[in-house]
Amino acid sequence: MKDDNRLKNGIYEQVVNKLISSRLAGDERFVKFEPIGREEAAGLLSRYISEVVQKGLSSIKDNGGGIGAQIKLVNTIIDTIVLETRENYLDELSVDNRAELLLALLERKNNIFALDEGGPIIRPDTSVSQSSLFTGARREPSMSAELKKEILSCDRIDMLVSFIKWSGLRLIIEELRQFTEKGKLRIITTSYMGATDVKAVEELQKLPNTEIKISYDTKRTRLHAKTYVFYRNSGFSTAYIGSSNLSDSAISSGLEWNVKVTAKDLPDTIQKIDATFESYWNSNEFSLYSETQKLKLEAAIKAERNFSADNLSFDFDITPYPFQQEILDCLEAERTVHNSYRNLIVSATGTGKTVISAFDYKRFCLENKGKPCRFLFIAHRQEILKQSIACFRGVLHEPNFGELFVGDYKPANIDHLFLSVQTFDSQNFEKKTTPCFYDYIIVDEFHHAAAPTYQKLLSHYKPKILLGLTATPERMDGKSIIKYFDNRIAAEIRLPEAIDRKLLSPFQYFGVTDSVDLSDLRWTRGGYEKSELSKIYTGNDMRAKMVIKALNKYCTDINEVKGLGFCVSVAHAEFMSNIFNHYGIPAIYLTALSDDTERNTAKKRLVGGEVRFIFVVDLYNEGVDIPEVNTVLFLR
Repeated sequence: MKDDNRLKNGIYEQVVNKLISSRLAGDERFVKFEPIGREEAAGLLSRYISEVVQKGLSSIKDNGGGIGAQIKLVNTIIDTIVLETRENYLDELSVDNRAELLLALLERKNNIFALDEGGPIIRPDTSVSQSSLFTGARREPSMSAELKKEILSCDRIDMLVSFIKWSGLRLIIEELRQFTEKGKLRIITTSYMGATDVKAVEELQKLPNTEIKISYDTKRTRLHAKTYVFYRNSGFSTAYIGSSNLSDSAISSGLEWNVKVTAKDLPDTIQKIDATFESYWNSNEFSLYSETQKLKLEAAIKAERNFSADNLSFDFDITPYPFQQEILDCLEAERTVHNSYRNLIVSATGTGKTVISAFDYKRFCLENKGKPCRFLFIAHRQEILKQSIACFRGVLHEPNFGELFVGDYKPANIDHLFLSVQTFDSQNFEKKTTPCFYDYIIVDEFHHAAAPTYQKLLSHYKPKILLGLTATPERMDGKSIIKYFDNRIAAEIRLPEAIDRKLLSPFQYFGVTDSVDLSDLRWTRGGYEKSELSKIYTGNDMRAKMVIKALNKYCTDINEVKGLGFCVSVAHAEFMSNIFNHYGIPAIYLTALSDDTERNTAKKRLVGGEVRFIFVVDLYNEGVDIPEVNTVLFLR
């Protein structure tokens, strides 16, 4: 016979009472217990006893007892607590026999809570002591109607939204005007996706007792939270947390879900909201908005709406992110405290090593105002040099700063030069400049510095400042690069830390079983012989089909993929491109021999969705900035 009293299988977090103990007696299933901890006992047991009390009060009601009988039970419990704890002040918490709820306590004059003297009290339709859920259902109060009443019945407001639309703000602007005559309003928002309306921000800025902070860093901050917090001196604070930004559809007609949290039943949650908002408010990620920042906001919104990786805009001042400022401070300390002017920065790809170096050079120029600040930037790829010169021009606010010396680019002036290491070598550039010609030298991707060409460069020049940049200081051949910097790393932020600090997107890595047997291949200089690898991979239809099968398995939609495939040889890249095209996945391949036009066109075709994959050989390994890429294949 089935035992209906038998506890169901599953996980629990239940105080063991006499009933549960008796049901578990003789039960042969695995049972996991944990002692109630001293620190958590008060909260845990109070929640448990509230369930018991509610059942008891419901029982009195069901048996015909009135409100008086229920109050008597509650007061009996309070009397017992007073007796056991000997805390006599708790007796004052006994329920008054009048059996009433206090709904408001207001000044007689000049308050924003009553419509007029003796008129109706403005308060939300939903409880301010019990949490609830808004789903946009027809029979529940609309979000906008509740927000209006929350605004007019609180003492302080904090709002945190990704964007503010005038269509949404105009629904509550009159209430906010009335509120800010007396209360304090703080708002945090962003220029994310160019969705914020400048008019909305400007109208908020006109309100008294109002402060607005904006993040223009939409690539790193990625603020998606939507929270409206209404603090009340009475202790009955409330917060709306969910999916609604400040727009018409989000707070009126949209299918949005928002939880209304109250300080009375979820005090810890309200405290966490308050603390987190304060941390954002005091973060350098958000800038205080003023009338003078209107042009900056307009430019940021325009840039978001018309963003293109090939059309970088520097129409407003650029400031370092907090983590970048930390690195800049470390560099300053190395020079002023340790008298060290040869410094290495280790910074994960994507955290802005070049931006940091540009700010450091800007500071160097300010400190040496009126003196020559000749500058040399060394890298091994034309793409890196082009991106770097654009970055420096933006940070320095000098659209003509520097010249390129790489490929077909020939400089008219070499005082501020972005030079490829190959050009340095082929042009015997060291013979054209004295060792002290450059005051400030940056060597990008410094892990290449063990190569002979870099050795010639480093031994020739004696700059006032040498700055090395790399994400990977550890070389496969074991050669050390930090010896050039007195065996010191000035500052570093590695990949795990960058992801942990939400500076980089976390990634998913899928290892796919490879059926190719490499046991007979030669191993030379830290890797398989490339020519042999190329032979075994090129023309291998089975392996290529396996790659496509894995893509379809792990990618949501192959038509949304923008991917790079790293191959072992030109033949391998061409083969993979042909196979992908054969199976209906548009693809092209690039090599170090591809010309500039072909490279630039390839990038645009990938970003625009014309092709899904670019298969490369010795390209895009370092210094690549294609934010649209969402899939990478390691095929070598």
